[in-house]
Amino acid sequence: MNKQEMTLNNQVQRAVEDFIQVFCADKRELAAHKIMQEADENQIANLKKIGIPAKGCPINTVVNEMIEEVYKYRASVNHPRFFGFVPGPASMISWLGDVMTAAYNIHAGSWATSPAASCIEQELIDWLCAQAGYTKKSGGLFVSGGSMANMTALTAARDTILKEEKQHLGVAYVSDQTHSSVAKGLRIIGIPNSRIRKIPTDPWFRMDIEQLKATIERDILDGLIPFVVIASAGTTNTGSIDPLEEISSLCHNYGMWMHVDGAYGASVLLTKKYKHLLKGIENADSISWDAHKWLFQTYGCGMVLVKDRLNLFNSFNTHPEYLKDLEAEENQVNYGDMGIELTRPARGLKLWFTLQVMGSYAIAEAIEHGFQLAEWAEDELKKKKDWEIISHAQLAIINFRFAPSGITEEQIDELNKNISKAIINNGYAGVFTTELNGKKVLRICAIHPDAKESDMRNTMRLMNEYAQEFYQSIITMKVSS
Repeated sequence: MNKQEMTLNNQVQRAVEDFIQVFCADKRELAAHKIMQEADENQIANLKKIGIPAKGCPINTVVNEMIEEVYKYRASVNHPRFFGFVPGPASMISWLGDVMTAAYNIHAGSWATSPAASCIEQELIDWLCAQAGYTKKSGGLFVSGGSMANMTALTAARDTILKEEKQHLGVAYVSDQTHSSVAKGLRIIGIPNSRIRKIPTDPWFRMDIEQLKATIERDILDGLIPFVVIASAGTTNTGSIDPLEEISSLCHNYGMWMHVDGAYGASVLLTKKYKHLLKGIENADSISWDAHKWLFQTYGCGMVLVKDRLNLFNSFNTHPEYLKDLEAEENQVNYGDMGIELTRPARGLKLWFTLQVMGSYAIAEAIEHGFQLAEWAEDELKKKKDWEIISHAQLAIINFRFAPSGITEEQIDELNKNISKAIINNGYAGVFTTELNGKKVLRICAIHPDAKESDMRNTMRLMNEYAQEFYQSIITMKVSS
């Protein structure tokens, strides 16, 4: 190593040490920060002016610029009171595991290039499959997230159930609450919207089995080939769990593939108290599962599990001449042959690292805490006047709206939209809206293990204050007009 390289490496080391101090301090103070920091037009304009320099800048200058001008402006999904979407409350332990893995920059496409990392990924996949009730024939791999996990599983479903010359007849079945990534993945693998059936849900937002069965039989009569049902283990909107046992029985009777989108809900499998809610998932042919949701990992860390690992291998393995030296031996896995990516990072190592440090029991307790947070929110809502619960607390999600009498449905929708905007602008909590049964509703997904009962109850109280204020404005305007 020459003198210039040594100097540069020393600068990098000092920059890393300085960044860690800043990052850890920011992490400690996160709960006191606003949940969102938007970048206005001036900030975006300043970023665009930076450009790409012909000559480099000092490392510390660039590090500070990134912290102040880029990383600062974001939705803090790691904030204890960020209740929007399905947030990503990543553990500091996962962050450290991610940093370590990125530092070694492991190519995890083959056993030959990453024997230890591949072994760990194999051990983790086997352990996760066991949690789902799968047998020794099962397998899977780590992918970037739920979208890629769903598409990988659906590709295997298509190739297993449909002969190539009949793929143009294949029909897939989702519910009106199924995550949008599923339809996107189906279109990518050649199943157009015209052959994706959206099945209505029951009053609890679960796929309606009778409607599903009737639709399948109608498609068969029309000469089509039903090949996959996508069930949800925790829908994004409401946390609802489709009737897994009934769907698996139906799929068995019609010779169809059953896929379960468990991107966030599958993590319930690690708990003792709530695991029974996913009874029937062991019958699924495939499962998607995101560790960067309710297993508290940094992005992106998703998994796809299959009951028979050969289904993935049959869809994705290739044997080009330049990879002959990397072919796996018995009891070894080349994960580049199990999914879409050949060059792939060792995504599973940070989850392994987290489990080694925390243990599975602590992870399970953190998951169970999410259920309690949503129940505290519902309890607080029941104390307040004119609040309507649309979907009761389940899998850490609750949907509700402020619906006082004397105003129109359109005004109620606008009122709830304004409540969301107000609490976000306040910075105290992130509560966003969604739509259920044609109504604009407020939705909370509370999976952060550091969120406290006071965080949840105070959020509800603050929202009620905004609700009363906006309602009085509507009434005042109504009277004056």
